[in-house]
Amino acid sequence: MANAMLLPVLLSFLILPFSAMALTQDFCVADLSCSDTPAGYPCKASVTAGDFYYHGLAAAGNTTNLIKAAVTPAFVGQFPGVNGLGISAARLDIAVGGVVPLHTHPAASELLFVTEGTILAGFISSGANTPYTKTLYAGDIMVFPQGLLHYQYNGGSTPAIALVAFGGPNPGLQITDFALFANNLPSPVVEKVTFLDDATVKKLKSVLGGSG
Repeated sequence: MANAMLLPVLLSFLILPFSAMALTQDFCVADLSCSDTPAGYPCKASVTAGDFYYHGLAAAGNTTNLIKAAVTPAFVGQFPGVNGLGISAARLDIAVGGVVPLHTHPAASELLFVTEGTILAGFISSGANTPYTKTLYAGDIMVFPQGLLHYQYNGGSTPAIALVAFGGPNPGLQITDFALFANNLPSPVVEKVTFLDDATVKKLKSVLGGSG
């Protein structure tokens, strides 16, 4: 009984330091002249209203590239006001036939809100490798848990646009195809870890700019 009564008290002491840190100041606009740290950027000394405003998502991204898609970020590097707030955003443009290949965001979960077009999206669980897929139309949202492999591609006949919210100021990005084939990881190693033959690996390296 005594242990049961002590548990809420112990939990309160564990939570209080974090609550206190959250309440010590209203915001911490990033000083981008300093280095980023695991706790975020240091606070900027002089703050203006412009630090809490960003117009960068108004313009469409350039989709004339290999994947026919573009992500325009509003992360802490572009939008210093989100530093320390646990949020950020982005705009996603996908041309007809475009795709955002399998990728992960190691530092944040993602919430996708489709504003135009049709997007086929999905993620894969880490335990049973179960795929969760959905066709999204204008007005639909889908969540992608932090760190899980996921993708989006245009499943319609018109360009697709989505607004994306992240649960962190700098969510990070690793695209699986680029991680395997767009660097100098030796082809024999890639063949071993992917079960692909030499010709396929070298073809993909050639397409994505890799070597080795």
